[in-house]
Amino acid sequence: MSKIKVSLLALAAIAFGAYAFKGFDGSITVKVRPADGATEAWAVQGSDTLKTAVSDGAFTFTGARAGTYTVVINAKDPFRDAVVNDVRVEDGKTTDMGEINLQQ
Repeated sequence: MSKIKVSLLALAAIAFGAYAFKGFDGSITVKVRPADGATEAWAVQGSDTLKTAVSDGAFTFTGARAGTYTVVINAKDPFRDAVVNDVRVEDGKTTDMGEINLQQ
């Protein structure tokens, strides 16, 4: 019986340890207007780069580490690319950038 208890405690300790060191990445969500004005977007933090497609005027970066990002939206002609600096991401939270209106 004591071997079972020790085994269960060891298993619980391993599970807790794995959970304690798991990253709680955040995300960034954005809406783009006009909805068909952009094709893809990047979020850049130092040497880390996230890339995603823009679908129906919206996109979300998942797996973003905590820190400050520059978000670049690749626009279609006749619109200009958009760049947003200093986008802050916190672990386990979604940063909603709201709506970005692309300029011609």
